Amino acid sequence: MARRFAHLGDTEIFCRAAEDLSFSRAAEYLGVTPAAVSRAITRTEERLGVRLFRRTTRSITLTDAGRLYHQQARTALTMLGDVEGLLRGQQDTPSGRLRISVPTTFGHHRLLPRIHAFRAAYPAIDLEIDVSNRNIDFVDEGFDLAIRMGELPDSRLIARKLADMSLGLFASPEYLQHHATPGSIEELAACACIAFQMPSTGRISDWSLRVGDRDLEWTPPDSLLVAHDVLGCVTLAANGAGIMQSYHFITQPLVESGRLVEILTEFSGRTRPFSALYPKHRNLSHALKVFVEFLESDVRTTR
Repeated sequence: MARRFAHLGDTEIFCRAAEDLSFSRAAEYLGVTPAAVSRAITRTEERLGVRLFRRTTRSITLTDAGRLYHQQARTALTMLGDVEGLLRGQQDTPSGRLRISVPTTFGHHRLLPRIHAFRAAYPAIDLEIDVSNRNIDFVDEGFDLAIRMGELPDSRLIARKLADMSLGLFASPEYLQHHATPGSIEELAACACIAFQMPSTGRISDWSLRVGDRDLEWTPPDSLLVAHDVLGCVTLAANGAGIMQSYHFITQPLVESGRLVEILTEFSGRTRPFSALYPKHRNLSHALKVFVEFLESDVRTTR
């Protein structure tokens, strides 16, 4: 009887080359020659009957077939490695590669400053971190985990809530020197409010306020509108452009340095949830498990 999976070594080499998009870097990582990587890729393409890479003299890129094979093969190899590690009792040393998507707010102000601590604790885990506010496709793009704000967007995903992040209204001392501090929603509407346009819908993001004992979603005027990166609102406010709403974990250093002042604290008290999301069909690998546990531990000790 012929062995069905005698080619697993070639598949592992292909996955490494697909992640690095370089035969030479894959060879260095695996401890083989670039020629050995090239031969493994050629054998895999001949076995499958498709081209997996587009090759030029300067670079390689995955074909559509190559992306599909990489997504599924990487998941299969990860699952195989996890179960073998479990049976050998080697789960104390998680390893592998994780592809993470994180928005700019949480990325720059919570995750990236603490990645060095995770890397120090788990040096055998490689990380690829996409910091952007775009929508992603877990399957097509091969992401293992995403950190997102708000409600669970897709029933095919599992959400692990990390924290409820508190919100406030902020302006610079320079702005407040030249403009009266509003005392009501009506007065706030007449101020220079810095609005944000959500890239997913094109709508202006509401401000989450608490007026008395009532929660209110209030749409600011859009005379000054920021698109794509909400951190632009923070930069504008810190430089005297107007009033904006943001999370305390973002504005705290600016408040402490005197560049921003929290106003209308009587309207505060609202929060928004941040969660770690991953596909239901993907087993929680040991590497992904310790990363999620790191996120949960981090927000418990620093929020």
